Amino acid sequence: MKLEFIKDTAILGHFSDEVNDQLIRLFDFDAAEAEKFCNSIQHVIINKNQTLDLTSLDFIEAVNCNLVLQLFDTNEGINTADNINFTCDLTISEYKNIIKLCTPFCQNKSRGFAWMYDIDTPIDFLFSPHGTW
Repeated sequence: MKLEFIKDTAILGHFSDEVNDQLIRLFDFDAAEAEKFCNSIQHVIINKNQTLDLTSLDFIEAVNCNLVLQLFDTNEGINTADNINFTCDLTISEYKNIIKLCTPFCQNKSRGFAWMYDIDTPIDFLFSPHGTW
């Protein structure tokens, strides 16, 4: 599984009113890695109420950024000050929803992609085995 920040999605030739100009994507993964991702969110964030640095997970390779998932009182989405280090501030309910969205990928029942949240923020969060959307 790879973690990448895309500063300008237009460079990749993707144009859609539904896609922000910037996104963080988790891509290039199989069902086993998708399951590890879901289990990590469940165990670290939901069960222990702790932050989860995705690059600390041995199955995630950082391409050009770092993303820390953390609990917050409101759903703020992904933010950054330097386009390298990112935080994703979501409620526990929204992290539970991310697990639901990832479940089909854990069971090889999806060949598509999923947007990890539906929040009006400058940076979207994409979960896509093949990196496309």
